[in-house]
Amino acid sequence: MTAAEKPHRVVILALAGLLPFELGIPHRIFGYAKGPGGRPLYETLTCGLAAGPVRTDADFAIHVEHGPELLATADTVVVPASYELGPVYEEGRLTEGLAAALAHIRPGTRLVSICTGGYVLAAAGYLDGRPATTHWASAEHFQRLFPAVRVDADVLYTDDGDVLTSAGVAAGVDLCLHIVRRDHGAAVANEAARRTVVPPHREGGQAQFVGRPVPEPQQASTTAARAWVLDRLHEPLRLSDLARQEAVSVRTFTRRFRQESGVSPGEWITGRRVERARQLLERTDLPMEAVARETGFGTAQSLRKHVQAALGVSPTAYRRTFRATGPGA
Repeated sequence: MTAAEKPHRVVILALAGLLPFELGIPHRIFGYAKGPGGRPLYETLTCGLAAGPVRTDADFAIHVEHGPELLATADTVVVPASYELGPVYEEGRLTEGLAAALAHIRPGTRLVSICTGGYVLAAAGYLDGRPATTHWASAEHFQRLFPAVRVDADVLYTDDGDVLTSAGVAAGVDLCLHIVRRDHGAAVANEAARRTVVPPHREGGQAQFVGRPVPEPQQASTTAARAWVLDRLHEPLRLSDLARQEAVSVRTFTRRFRQESGVSPGEWITGRRVERARQLLERTDLPMEAVARETGFGTAQSLRKHVQAALGVSPTAYRRTFRATGPGA
């Protein structure tokens, strides 16, 4: 196996009081990410502060084969949430054992947290001056404890290059799929999502999951309007046209749409157009002007502006990266 074919090593740090569900997310998502011929793209391993049993928040423990020395071999380190990190949660201070474990991580290793696992990264100073998120119920406390962190409680995950964080629990699925998509393109991530029976990309942010009164049963959703839009991304779309699909006023439609998706109709449409652009950039050789027309952006300049804002790279750079790593490359 050449260096280029060697799987990217992901090491999960299992801490006492962890949530078994969160521990399983990286194993499942990265395990389903395959290259040409079914070649594994990731190797996912687990370590603890010491090899041996690790308590969970359930009525069972897990047995971890590796100690913290394994962190020194990682390309990516994932820290899921734990409910037994008193000094970290209460004072923003690492315990001696946890500090010693994190010291094994090599400079340049990608760091990832799921849910309140972000407290560990913040206590270690990895999030100072960076955007980060955590479970919406802990966001205010997280910001008070770590004022140097730029907390965004409204998103499902943040990506600051070599440091990524997710919101609560199942948002770890969204983040891991995002990492696969970033590393290997939408086709690989979409297949991992299909195998896991989850959507490849969830719309909106945490706002849609914060407790709110249940809508009256007779209130219509915006599902029909969204389905209508997805068939017409290449066309000019007016808010009045969307509202007409649900037979409500523009004001009512806009309010309901934001309640259901966590974003405005315009933001949602732009997001779907960017996703369509990604597919065309990865899977076709269409010139930029044609991609812009197919996605409703109109001009190559508008396409470039929106793709750059959403993905951090130009359409040309995105195509160059992911056409080289996609199926059949």
